[in-house]
Amino acid sequence: MTKRHVSLPPLAEEGLRAFIGEVDERLSSDENTCDVVKDVLIDLHGDRAAYERWQSGESVSPAERVRLQGYDPCNATLESEYYAEVAGMDDGEYERSKHLQWLWRQFDATPMADNIAFALRFRQMLADHLFAEAGADLRLFKRITFTYGHNIELGDNVVVHDDVHLDDRGKLTVGDRVSISDNVHVYTHDHDVVDQTDVTNYHTSIEDDARVTYDSMVQAGVQMGENSVLAAKSVAGKDVPAHHIAAGQPATSIGIKQGWESVADPVADANEDRSDQRVVEHDVPDVDVFDEFQRDRSPPDT
Repeated sequence: MTKRHVSLPPLAEEGLRAFIGEVDERLSSDENTCDVVKDVLIDLHGDRAAYERWQSGESVSPAERVRLQGYDPCNATLESEYYAEVAGMDDGEYERSKHLQWLWRQFDATPMADNIAFALRFRQMLADHLFAEAGADLRLFKRITFTYGHNIELGDNVVVHDDVHLDDRGKLTVGDRVSISDNVHVYTHDHDVVDQTDVTNYHTSIEDDARVTYDSMVQAGVQMGENSVLAAKSVAGKDVPAHHIAAGQPATSIGIKQGWESVADPVADANEDRSDQRVVEHDVPDVDVFDEFQRDRSPPDT
């Protein structure tokens, strides 16, 4: 079933275009990104009057002060900020990604995030600034999270539904016309079985016209081939060949899409693990690190 076009009333459309255009212009300029994000969030959350009272020196409660300070991403930390590899990134790369990611996440906490005509275009604009590549006509829905953002490449006409996590500690490439359903998790990093502080990053890819369906997982280093399908609640730990349908935990090929048999590899040749070919090397500089678990990870038999 196809979808239909929906349009806003002219005045609403005019306001939407003006706002998104203004934010886009400011993010494209040399203006400090923290200042842009702070201003946008203050206004989207309807807190301009309270912010101006605070700035003029009027008394505010500790809770109000924390809330008002929190609109500025320079006053916030994200989980990814604690990863050691961040220290090895180019100057300013993580900071800008963090600030834009803060705007993305806090926008999702506003009522406007439910206005599809507004929210999809606002996230498209943010994706153009945040992701390594952002194709045209993206449909990015609510509560999509990612590690950094700047290691993600999305093709044209990609749809990512609610509550999806796109991990990009490594590199994530998504082709054209890919559909990623609600509650999906796509990973580009993995932890050693014995020492979970030992992290390996990978290049994970989902090729053109592939579908990752409800509540499924694509593990680090997996390649989902062109026009392939990962069934609901499945876990892909190995490659899914082009035109194949994979299902299960762990997922295995259960067949080929009807009509594509002549151009697809046989099912018997599917389910190969090629993740070791897709390791993404990264340098972790000499930084002050800490062991959050504080336990002996040495196996007794080694």
